[in-house]
Amino acid sequence: MGATKADLFTKQQNEIALMAKALAHPARIAILQYLVKKNACVCGDLVDELGLAQATTSQHLKELKTAGLIQGTIEGVNVCYCINPKVWKQYQVLFAGFFKDVAPDGSCC
Repeated sequence: MGATKADLFTKQQNEIALMAKALAHPARIAILQYLVKKNACVCGDLVDELGLAQATTSQHLKELKTAGLIQGTIEGVNVCYCINPKVWKQYQVLFAGFFKDVAPDGSCC
């Protein structure tokens, strides 16, 4: 979205949209699930786990890192990734607030 259009929406709407964009690919969801399951920094295992090319995996990692969802540390020739707990919590809070007002019984239509 162009910068001139973003100001038409609230800060919260723009934040949720950016977060949703970061999550909007199944490979990124798989990466996040893997990192959560491992609960530790992961180096090099992701390509084997996902079955995607190294370049494709790296691009998805870059998107997640740009969004702040993951953080990476350099260890020799490897970059090790883990969940960024502060940003993870921000995602939880924003999405919980977004979904909280939906009628759980589906009585709208």
